[in-house]
Amino acid sequence: MVRRDRLRRMREWWVQVGLLAVPLLAAYLHIPPPQLSPALHSWKSSGKFFTYKGLRIFYQDSVGVVGSPEIVVLLHGFPTSSYDWYKIWEGLTLRFHRVIALDFLGFGFSDKPVSGIKRPHHYSIFEQASIVEALLRHLGLQNRRVNLLSHDYGDIVAQELLYRFKQNRSGRLTIKSLCLSNGGIFPETHRPLLLQKLLKDGGMLSPILTRLMNFFVFSRGLTPVFGPYTRPSESELWDMWAGIRNNDGNLVIDSLLQYINQRKKFRRRWVGALASVTIPIHFIYGPLDPVNPYPEFLELYRKTLPRSTVSILDDHISHYPQLEDPMGFLNAYMGFINSF
Repeated sequence: MVRRDRLRRMREWWVQVGLLAVPLLAAYLHIPPPQLSPALHSWKSSGKFFTYKGLRIFYQDSVGVVGSPEIVVLLHGFPTSSYDWYKIWEGLTLRFHRVIALDFLGFGFSDKPVSGIKRPHHYSIFEQASIVEALLRHLGLQNRRVNLLSHDYGDIVAQELLYRFKQNRSGRLTIKSLCLSNGGIFPETHRPLLLQKLLKDGGMLSPILTRLMNFFVFSRGLTPVFGPYTRPSESELWDMWAGIRNNDGNLVIDSLLQYINQRKKFRRRWVGALASVTIPIHFIYGPLDPVNPYPEFLELYRKTLPRSTVSILDDHISHYPQLEDPMGFLNAYMGFINSF
């Protein structure tokens, strides 16, 4: 009898815990995105949107040096946004007539369609490259020669744009130069984070993981890809997280991560485009990068692209060189641009 009463009380206790947990979990899964900081709000306010196949794409377009014909287009990395370039933006406007950056579909302030049964959306590098081409057409720059500056995920988009440029088809970007930085352009030397592996291969578990992701999980996952002396402040991490949470972007991270599988599938196409190109190519490398580790990555890069030049930043600079060492990054890029 005593044992039955104890079991009954335990069951009642678990029922009460469950009844309390359900609304708490429901509230947790629908936490509104954080407010934009003044700096991030200013970035959004100074930008614009254009429409690509019914989807709104955010972009920045600054006019810099008067009389210069030079245009630079910036392609950001995963999982962040065009805001990654804010520390070198002013420096670029002192050298280029137009400085242009966009938030890829699924990132930052751009739309983030969710993959589903009714309206399935499959994110791809091919689509992102087409969006870059559409942006240049929207700006009336489709016939102008552009310099591409890319990082991480943006490196792969740049490779697809380079492939299309090589095909010499009308409507494609005319690329004057390409500068890559800390991106997994070679699948065999790329070391994705554990959370990335779980999300891209999680199957039915992935939608649950994306909903359970919060600032704590995000910041603990991203911080290790920065150098020990150049890690972002908490406010900077909140800016990154606010960009991800905007338009419920955390719910599409697993879909966006399929680019890792695409990179393996289309390795010949994308690495081949780099290896056979004749335009000036440069790579800016933070050597402490755990995602593209030294020396394996650099050895393969130099072997595959012997004509490319390379800038290696200080030993403590890691995966986000434009944020960790903006002056070193900018100087390296200007040295490349001024060399031809």
